[in-house]
Amino acid sequence: MTPTAPATSRREQLKARQQAETQRDKRRRTWARIISGTVTLIVLAVVGYGLWTAVPEQGDTQRLAPDFTLTTTAGTAVTLSDLRPSPVLIYFNEGAGCASCTMQMAEIEKNPGFAQAGITVLPIVMNTAEQILPDMQQFGVATPYLLDDGTVSKAYDVLDKGMHPGMPGHGFVLIDGDGVQRWYGNYPSMWLDPQELLNEVTTRLR
Repeated sequence: MTPTAPATSRREQLKARQQAETQRDKRRRTWARIISGTVTLIVLAVVGYGLWTAVPEQGDTQRLAPDFTLTTTAGTAVTLSDLRPSPVLIYFNEGAGCASCTMQMAEIEKNPGFAQAGITVLPIVMNTAEQILPDMQQFGVATPYLLDDGTVSKAYDVLDKGMHPGMPGHGFVLIDGDGVQRWYGNYPSMWLDPQELLNEVTTRLR
């Protein structure tokens, strides 16, 4: 029996809807692949940029280290030239609010090699005592921090090396017993194993 016109029309409409849904599914899958690919590229770009910017910057130097006098969190004053003939390792960091910065100093304190080598470690931050003391207490740091208004950080060219404009990053400067700057290292990853740090500085003091 020949199908009636209304039945044929319904079948054609159903077929058309199925074809339309198939096309919509194809478009959705295509867009999903495009979005997924775009997100993957963005993630790879961000990760790649992070790895690139986290590459340490370091080098050997031979210049007379700028002298300075700074007050400390202990209420005393430290003059760099007064520490001669002991070598000095300055640790410039972001200070208050940077947990990894304070943890770095806490771990340096735990390594007896610095004291055994006669190296004085001076952590310098651009904070007030009231700002940095809670962080020191939280991580059990005993070494007094030197409080800089930015003058010393600028003299040692460590500003704008971290995440915050106008602030130091996470870096070290080695000064020998004659007051000569021998090495610097900047670590955007916000961490350097204390033993590796000790090896870096003792190698350059031989």
